[in-house]
Amino acid sequence: MPISLTKGQKVDLTKGNPSLKKIMVGLGWDVNQFDTGYDFDLDAAAFMLGADGRCPTEKEFVFYGNLQHPTQCVVHMGDNLTGSGEGDDEQIMVDLEKVPANVQRIAFTVTIYEADQRRQNFGQVSNAFIRIVDESTGAEIIRYDLGEDFSIETAVVVGELYRYNGEWKFNAIGSGYQGGLAALCGSYGIQVA
Repeated sequence: MPISLTKGQKVDLTKGNPSLKKIMVGLGWDVNQFDTGYDFDLDAAAFMLGADGRCPTEKEFVFYGNLQHPTQCVVHMGDNLTGSGEGDDEQIMVDLEKVPANVQRIAFTVTIYEADQRRQNFGQVSNAFIRIVDESTGAEIIRYDLGEDFSIETAVVVGELYRYNGEWKFNAIGSGYQGGLAALCGSYGIQVA
């Protein structure tokens, strides 16, 4: 039975489950009945962060333009341009054993592509969730439903994996930001053109 988290809740991943090595992070959402004349193209990303809370290099930013880290520890399974259909809209695979030692946290985010031009925001998105699945068994371990707390935000830090005393934990964050992907990149030390 998966653990259903609330905002700000933290849970151990590997401490009680030492065999957990590979996980699938699934992110999904639905669009409310708003018609801005464009599809909603939401994009999941993973920011691999050092102790300073920043990406050591641009290679630690895994998204639709860089689908995998050189170590293959984080692999994005591809961009879903419309978010239609049931279940996960985008998936990111994580091999916990391959994550480099200098990476302390992996933040999972969702942004709206061209949100300003398309006049779109997370107030128009519903049923957003993140779930973590044990890749070896297919069992859902954790699920965090974000709820409807957003209005004008165009980017959300959904949750993060982080190291604590040699184990991996998950933190349900659910914090919204204005400024989309560029704002998130700036806060995580990635230069955007």
